[in-house]
Amino acid sequence: MSSYPYPMLDKPSMIWSRQTDKSKDIKVHEWIETAGEAEPNWEDYDVTILGVPLSKSSISTSAASENPEAMRQAWKAFSTYNLDEEIDLAQLKAIDLGNVKQHVTNIEYTHQQIQDAMVAMRTNHPHTLPISMGGDHSITAMLVKGWKQAHPNENIGILQLDTHFDLRDPKLIGPANGTPIRNLIESETIQGNHVHNIGLHGFFNAKELKDFADKAGLHYTTMKQARKKGISNAINYALHQLEEEVDTIYLTVDMDVLDIVHGPAAPAATPGGMYSEELFEAVQIAGQHIKVKAMDIVCLDPRKDVGEQSVKSAVHTMLSFLTGYCKR
Repeated sequence: MSSYPYPMLDKPSMIWSRQTDKSKDIKVHEWIETAGEAEPNWEDYDVTILGVPLSKSSISTSAASENPEAMRQAWKAFSTYNLDEEIDLAQLKAIDLGNVKQHVTNIEYTHQQIQDAMVAMRTNHPHTLPISMGGDHSITAMLVKGWKQAHPNENIGILQLDTHFDLRDPKLIGPANGTPIRNLIESETIQGNHVHNIGLHGFFNAKELKDFADKAGLHYTTMKQARKKGISNAINYALHQLEEEVDTIYLTVDMDVLDIVHGPAAPAATPGGMYSEELFEAVQIAGQHIKVKAMDIVCLDPRKDVGEQSVKSAVHTMLSFLTGYCKR
């Protein structure tokens, strides 16, 4: 990719035929363009899609590195038209940039590649909306650090949909997928009180992590609390709180936030989580907010999937977010 501005990326492996006839049923794979050898005219695009196939940093055994390609394969099962909202995503122009290059063994090197990719995106086309397909949750810390490097004067808030705090100590377990939010707080990339986590539940977080969250000033809403309030109310409250305090809201969706029945392919899938329709509603509301400027989808292992159930839910999550973006 000699003239392509991303030396840290492998270009997309799938080249789809585009469908431009708006009178026909356009599938997602026919709508999203594929980056080639030549540098695109970035002014033409609204959305950039990035694959981040890293799962060596997962605490539990995971093939989440295969998720970006699995999601791309599943695009062909979806139309760009959202019947529920009567919105056609084809009004947006989206381009798939490919995958961040991975080192065989060096997680820190790959993390730097991920950070550099976000810096490159914010440098070359800061007007576009970046969506990243992980990979495990460790990638979120590096994507947010890249955003902060490109926009050093911004305050960044995190809207996290997750079963877990992800506040484990990197000094004890390394740059693993259980550490990204603590990584961001301790590196002073974000402030603890600028994190809103929705979806925590059950027996899947140690009390010491709750204690760290309380000390750092994190805001969190358990799944039980979110259901009592209503998912839309919980999301809108978090967005309202963040919009008063930050310049950019980064949405990170850990697919293990779904109940194990709805998302069996998450490596840490658990009972008691969100239903798929609750997740779709949550991300659509987030996508509609003007300060939500980036999103990632992480922690989905296609090898553990059942009939593409989880992969299709991940694609639906991405498209629901973009539906909200269209409604701004």
